[in-house]
Amino acid sequence: MKTRTLPVLIAALTAGALLAACSGGTKAGGSGGGSKTLTLASVDQGSVEDVVKAFEKANPGVKVRYTTSGADQYQQQIRTQLSSGTAPDVMSVWPGNGNPGATHVLAEPGYLRDLSDQPWAAKMPDAIKSVAQYEGKTYNAIFGQNGIGAVYNQQAMAKAGLTPPDTWTGLLAFCKAAKDKGTPAFALGNQDNWVTQLVLYALVATTVYGPDRDFDQKMRSGEATFAKSQWTTALDKYLTMEKNGCFQKNPLGTNYEASQALAATGKTLGIIQGNWVIALLKGKNPQGTFTLKALPATDDPSRTLIPAAAGAGYGVNAKAKNTELALKFVDFVMSPEGMNLFVKKQGGLPSLPDTGYAADPALAELSTFITSNRTVPFMDQLWPNAKVQQTMLAGLQEIFSGQSTPDKLLDEMDTDYKAGS
Repeated sequence: MKTRTLPVLIAALTAGALLAACSGGTKAGGSGGGSKTLTLASVDQGSVEDVVKAFEKANPGVKVRYTTSGADQYQQQIRTQLSSGTAPDVMSVWPGNGNPGATHVLAEPGYLRDLSDQPWAAKMPDAIKSVAQYEGKTYNAIFGQNGIGAVYNQQAMAKAGLTPPDTWTGLLAFCKAAKDKGTPAFALGNQDNWVTQLVLYALVATTVYGPDRDFDQKMRSGEATFAKSQWTTALDKYLTMEKNGCFQKNPLGTNYEASQALAATGKTLGIIQGNWVIALLKGKNPQGTFTLKALPATDDPSRTLIPAAAGAGYGVNAKAKNTELALKFVDFVMSPEGMNLFVKKQGGLPSLPDTGYAADPALAELSTFITSNRTVPFMDQLWPNAKVQQTMLAGLQEIFSGQSTPDKLLDEMDTDYKAGS
């Protein structure tokens, strides 16, 4: 994913996205350098602002100079900044190894400071710790968990007289009914290439991992491939949804921001995204009610799985100009106050237990799937290099524009996967 986020997925991914990603600009909480100034680059627009204010309030005299940007732009810039010595003290870092801004990719060349000695590092659950670490050392302060699913506009659903489907057959019937009423089922912003993965990840969770929870291990050992697995089924279902009118016209001409507006205002009944999109939808429609549900891929609801995994966190530049303040900031992010501020604003779930956080009712189903072990990681987090995801994102856009085919895309992903790290 892609989570807002994606929302990576995938993811957001944040996303997924992530997969968590938003367009944005620059904010200055002060100017110049010195021991009282921290520099920060973030993809968490809409949520990092409140965290920065709370951090500055807790540390009188401290100023945070920060920028926010979308995932695509950020990932293109951060490696260049790190290699040239112009990167900020603290920066957004994705879990695992799936994109140019991910933990493994940035830790391997020595760009990130080891955070293993921080008080919160040992408290992270194993599933989150595994994607926050590189070679047994923790480099990523991951504050939240995210999931990918269908986020429904409850007012639009009530107006249409429809309810969320829980089977694949029901999903296609839902799309037809929505289309017949003149309101497409889901908004899809495939103009931003990271968004392309989210529907696919939601379908892969059930079609690939439902029958084989060991699929990732088989990929690593060479026993499985993308092209000769249920990835073909998931991709076929994605395109079946498009052919059956599940999305608005011209997804490639719709960006992430525009897709939010469609779902928030009821021009579509919902959007398939990471849970981070809920806060953005509420921002566009404060009176709206939005609920995340699993996206079905079979006709057996008991087999449905949700992609749910650690979201993007924060790493400290190994050559930070203000290491002491940088460590203080990531510690604040991982404190109950900082973590709860983030996940409340993003509509997520905290990564550490016992924070006293009351989850948004919109995430009730996601919480149930997590506690019932009916989730799988965002797929890209366990891939051996970032090229696999980049090939997938570009290839999905090419498929939607008629310039490529599913078979070609999966073969190309296999080639990149076999190239290793």
